[in-house]
Amino acid sequence: MKAIVYQAFGDAEVLQMAEVPKPTIQSSEVLVKVKAFSINPMDWKIRKGEMKLMSGSKFPKYTGADFSGVVEEAGNAVTGFKKGDEVFGVVKNMMKEGASAEYIAISSSQIWKKPSNITFAQAASLPVVGTAALTALEKMGRIDPNTNILVNGATGGFGMILLQLLKQKGAHVTAVTSSNGMAFAKKWGADTVINYSKEDVLSRKETYDIVIDLSGKKGYANAKRIMKPHSRFLNPTPKPIEIPLALIQNLFTGKKHVIVLASPSTKYTDELLQAAAQGLNIEIHKVFPFQEFQDAYRYAEQGGYTGKVVIEQQ
Repeated sequence: MKAIVYQAFGDAEVLQMAEVPKPTIQSSEVLVKVKAFSINPMDWKIRKGEMKLMSGSKFPKYTGADFSGVVEEAGNAVTGFKKGDEVFGVVKNMMKEGASAEYIAISSSQIWKKPSNITFAQAASLPVVGTAALTALEKMGRIDPNTNILVNGATGGFGMILLQLLKQKGAHVTAVTSSNGMAFAKKWGADTVINYSKEDVLSRKETYDIVIDLSGKKGYANAKRIMKPHSRFLNPTPKPIEIPLALIQNLFTGKKHVIVLASPSTKYTDELLQAAAQGLNIEIHKVFPFQEFQDAYRYAEQGGYTGKVVIEQQ
């Protein structure tokens, strides 16, 4: 079968299409014919070697964490899934595994039935960013209409889900995005929308109970300028050194630096399935065919788009 692999850390050019053996399944696994997989920032962070302390330096490596497809075969210990079922899921360890192949063998605990009201591209876009948004929501603590929240980089895949969840909570949300994302930010529930190309949010006099930096460009040191005395900065894209550093910083200030590390689970996916059934908007910005995988990753890494970028195959 065909799979996207890489043999060294680097830019999108290191990604190659290779012939690899079609996987065989264990008794508790299913074989899924992959229809779509989405692109997430962690894909290129791992590929560029920024996460090598966790990913290791053993090659070949694969890419793509969340996917959708059709069950080709189910192990004899699997219940709840059968050949022909439309499913979506996420690899267990995105540091060492990938879904960027024609077929994937995966534990039945890592897949779910695809809702009929969303496409394969939408289903493949949901697990990673949806789990991250729900995890961030938990890290925010108690939220009510008096909670003033700033979401920086608000209209990528993560922000798309987070804004809709925050709207349900009734918080007052300020979204920072590009001119292309302003209409989407309002659609997804932001009360105030700032175009970062025209206004620097750090120059505003308003302060916030919670600041979450989805773009990774503001940072805790800058965000402190617009945080209330007892507030939280949520960091979903930490550098490895920031994880222990945040623990030390938090001992000496009321402005807490909170690291958000998300791991998909049945609990989160059940919530996402319920949200999807209730009309959660999953915006697919652009779909690339399997053969154009390098172009897809180059495009996604440039940023500035709204929603998710997805790779599909027949």
